[in-house]
Amino acid sequence: MKRHFILVTIALLVALIGCSDKKATPASILTPQPAQPAPGFIKANGNTLVDADGKPLLLKGVAFGNEVWSMAARPSQVHHGELDFERVKAMNMNAVRFYMSYTFFEDDTRPYTYKPEGWAWLDQNVAWAKKNGIYLVLNIHVPQGGFQSQGNGDALWGNEANQNRLIGLWQAIAERYQNEKSIIGYGLLNEPIPTQSVAQWSSLAQRIITAIRRVDANHVVFVERAINIKSGAKETEDFNFPVVTDPNVVYEFHIYDPFLYTHQLFDWAGLGEGGAYPDENRISYTNSSWYTGTFNNTKAVTGSSDWRFYEGIMYKINDPKIKVGFPAMVASKVGGRVLFDDFVIKEFDPSGVFLGDIISSNFDDLGSWNYWSNNNTGKVLKLATGGRGGSSGLGIEGATDDCNSSNGNMVFVPKPGHFYQMSGWIKGENIANNASAQFRIDFLTTNDPVLGRNKQLLENSLKTYTEWAKRKNVPLYLGEFGAGIHCFRNNRGGTKYVGDMLDIIKTNNLSFTYHVYHEDHFGLYFGYATTLPNPNNANTPLIELLTQKLR
Repeated sequence: MKRHFILVTIALLVALIGCSDKKATPASILTPQPAQPAPGFIKANGNTLVDADGKPLLLKGVAFGNEVWSMAARPSQVHHGELDFERVKAMNMNAVRFYMSYTFFEDDTRPYTYKPEGWAWLDQNVAWAKKNGIYLVLNIHVPQGGFQSQGNGDALWGNEANQNRLIGLWQAIAERYQNEKSIIGYGLLNEPIPTQSVAQWSSLAQRIITAIRRVDANHVVFVERAINIKSGAKETEDFNFPVVTDPNVVYEFHIYDPFLYTHQLFDWAGLGEGGAYPDENRISYTNSSWYTGTFNNTKAVTGSSDWRFYEGIMYKINDPKIKVGFPAMVASKVGGRVLFDDFVIKEFDPSGVFLGDIISSNFDDLGSWNYWSNNNTGKVLKLATGGRGGSSGLGIEGATDDCNSSNGNMVFVPKPGHFYQMSGWIKGENIANNASAQFRIDFLTTNDPVLGRNKQLLENSLKTYTEWAKRKNVPLYLGEFGAGIHCFRNNRGGTKYVGDMLDIIKTNNLSFTYHVYHEDHFGLYFGYATTLPNPNNANTPLIELLTQKLR
């Protein structure tokens, strides 16, 4: 990305004044503003937020998703109304994280020309929030260049015009609402996924902040950690939080641990049954990274072959950094197609005596198997009838680089000195000569405890970020946590999970917003994109829990 030496970018020159669709004049953008917030505004002070009287303030709220996932040109009219701000207040909450898409304000065919209907919608919500004593955190959930959370936002990082448009939109928002006290601040970008490094996000975030400060010194800026780096770069020592310079910044992070629990049974998440909370028999862990694997297992023959049994090597656990093991089906550079079925992981004591089978599968639960590819080639085949003997099975085809399919539900804690062996059946169809099609046990390492699924696990999930914030003496905000609807069914313990999270949040004096108010996957109210929230179609136990816990 080229560095700019011109102080006023095209985006800044064309920012909108007021609700008109005319472009702003340069003079309005260059007017210097006070360095400190005006009296009466909430601001960051050390590691907390303080209100107009200088007293510590904790945000306790919920997210209004506003159906941004639809990429609609106009905001939904059935997501919420004035009554829903009253309901938020009745749950003893004081904040709404307010999701916005750039499409509500700007068309790609008319950059920097902002829609009056977008401003009118936001004005109405500001008025409703103010009337009910609710603070708004305005959050750009979908920026120009693509939805980051879904991994489709590379064009934000590779196209400087998109960055300039995002900067221009934020400056227009800041100029319009610079004196609005019911808005606590601006969430610059939801779940950033830069393509090369966190430095990309640091640079863009600083440019947005600089543009905002030209017109608005009053509001807090919320900057979120990058949730991933497309290049595969390792997490920074600051846990992918961007480096920015501003006296009024709050640092934001999201937690959905354990992911296999909170996102279970959603097809779009690629997960099957995720079990209940708490469950001491389900191994869980935080802040892990891949460490090594059983690379010496026999590889499938190249070309085409019928089902064959491949016996794995016995791998001894000598390295104390190995903390967690799980099965993986590898099809690196396979080219054609490779099928897997009926595998088993066996355990042996230090003398080589067989102790038993610890994991086995015939791929009955195909929903739990996830696919990873180093270069985004190939695909996983979840076969209902294509396995050995005509039963279900797993396949991978078309991969031109390293890839595998693994199952985070099937994890175990390897014992020092013990041996582990993974064996199973493989069938090949036009497997390339340089392919590596094989069974593999993958091992993770982590400095955190490997625990059962319990409250201690949740405490460790937050500990990384709370300790970082204390060291840096900066305010921290848990912008999203939540549990999917399946966690509240069939005795899976969803309310217990949320209750434990709220207790931990309170102990750590964290500001938070629950994800999300109205939608069918995580919502307090259901009926996504069809009707306004209705108490007859709601997660009533969760609403009652939040109301009681936040009293």
